[in-house]
Amino acid sequence: MSRQVYINGSFVPQEQATVSVFDHGLLYGDGVFEGLRSYSGKVFRLEAHVRRLYESASAISLEIPMSQAQMCEAIDLSVSKNGIDDGYIRAVVTRGVGTLGLDPNRCSNPQVIIIADTIALYPQELYDQGLEIITSSVIRNHPAALSAHIKSLNYLNNILAKIEGLQAGCIEALMLNHKGEVAECTGDNLFLVRDGVLLTPPLDASILGGITRDAVIELARGATIEVQETALTKDDVYSADECFLTGTAAEVIPVVKVDSRLIGTGKPGPVTLDLKDRFHRLARS
Repeated sequence: MSRQVYINGSFVPQEQATVSVFDHGLLYGDGVFEGLRSYSGKVFRLEAHVRRLYESASAISLEIPMSQAQMCEAIDLSVSKNGIDDGYIRAVVTRGVGTLGLDPNRCSNPQVIIIADTIALYPQELYDQGLEIITSSVIRNHPAALSAHIKSLNYLNNILAKIEGLQAGCIEALMLNHKGEVAECTGDNLFLVRDGVLLTPPLDASILGGITRDAVIELARGATIEVQETALTKDDVYSADECFLTGTAAEVIPVVKVDSRLIGTGKPGPVTLDLKDRFHRLARS
């Protein structure tokens, strides 16, 4: 089925959805994006995602040529126009057409692109049985080089770690930060459970503050589960009772083996399953 792609205020068939080869989003990864989910035709935490998109743009001095309210309307329209029920939306803003030099001041007309489609990131059996991951040798970008809070079009850091995971037979990989602490996976945030306490790396551990991460923390606290945002090591991961990942596309998925070590019983744990069910109900309410 051909999708209608939003580009700068108009919808065009996906086969005709193009950008210039001189766009700095293509040439240099100069731009920002957000991934969003829709459930029953409603975008989950739309305003929070759009706010983060604009914060990323502001951090790289990129002015988005529409208001946040207009962006929300365009995303909602993209979902409805494509008849998306449960689906995935990608909102992209590039620097626009420029010269072959780096200078962003030589760019004009930032490009706003919205793609609405369906997605199935992981097969159902992995949600039921749990995921196996490795720790990548590729570390997160140093925060003084590129802040993890900027969701930019330059994802090569994550892609290199993803490649390493795939070569090891795993479809996700854990990344450490420049201090050797646990950060996040290539596309998902990480949580541990130890003695009934929910643990997750803090925002200053070179992680992206995930929208789903925030929702799970809220759900846990609402269920009187203690949550600690604290620095974690690989040993903390290996000795955890439970482990799971969260992300817009992944939602909540258990991890049962890390670096060939079983986590807990080697099966999805009770806290993980409870929070997975709670998130499922929240997202679809």
